[in-house]
Amino acid sequence: MYKLLALNIDGTLLKTNGKLEKKTKEAIEFVKKKDVYITLMTSRNFLSAKKVAKALKLDSYLVTFQGALIAKSLDEKLHESVIPAQKTFDIVHVLEHFNCNVRLLHERYSIGNRKKIKNNMIAKTILGDPFFYPAQFVDSLSDVLRDDPIDVMKIDVFYSDEEERDDIVETIEQAFPELAVTISEGKIELFQKGVSKQNGLIRLGNELGISLKEMVVIGDQIDDMPAIEAAGLGVAMGNAPNEVKAVADWVTRSNEQLGVAYMIKEHFRKQHRQRFLRQIRTIEKK
Repeated sequence: MYKLLALNIDGTLLKTNGKLEKKTKEAIEFVKKKDVYITLMTSRNFLSAKKVAKALKLDSYLVTFQGALIAKSLDEKLHESVIPAQKTFDIVHVLEHFNCNVRLLHERYSIGNRKKIKNNMIAKTILGDPFFYPAQFVDSLSDVLRDDPIDVMKIDVFYSDEEERDDIVETIEQAFPELAVTISEGKIELFQKGVSKQNGLIRLGNELGISLKEMVVIGDQIDDMPAIEAAGLGVAMGNAPNEVKAVADWVTRSNEQLGVAYMIKEHFRKQHRQRFLRQIRTIEKK
């Protein structure tokens, strides 16, 4: 009996072209009718994730910014963990010595530098409608932050080669041991320590009275691995790296083959609604 379904967005719910298929929407509706709480877990900003949730007709708490912000709306937050303004300035001051693009992600907007490097990930990560999540680019982040300090949810760093990446990571880890650092192809993400999708799900589960063992977690990214491994049922997409598949209980089809819809229909059709089971237990006791 699983009480919560957690879904990554990019590479899991969405096809490679960013499209949300009708069959996937129908599968989500199917699970909702089973009285299962559905959430999204993503490194996306909240407003971008909320657009996807709206398309799925979800009004649940969303685990966003990699778990730094758990909220139903920006006015209804369950948890937030920000990098304070002074620390943000200090990190930016260090990063500006490297040949990298830096993006500061506030809950309502992002701001980045204009430095040009060869990295195809940059365009892919400017997600969502600019009307909902404005993106500003400036020549000097330090100058902007000196005049207008901000707390941020996370910092994205786009590097041009592996040697540069290793230098950046080593420097940041030595200078700011209180930060969590995650690395993916072309990008480094910086958070406050303790921020992760898994910890985000734990916090949400504590609020709802649902343990990790009562959750189904579906993802395709390296940062999904801890949550997939700890969940009652961890599911890797067919397009996930082999190390993600290795920790999963179930490997479904790829996002191009609508793996979420397939897995949901295969598994949750066997699960009765919780209210139905409670009625059965009441009858049995009589």
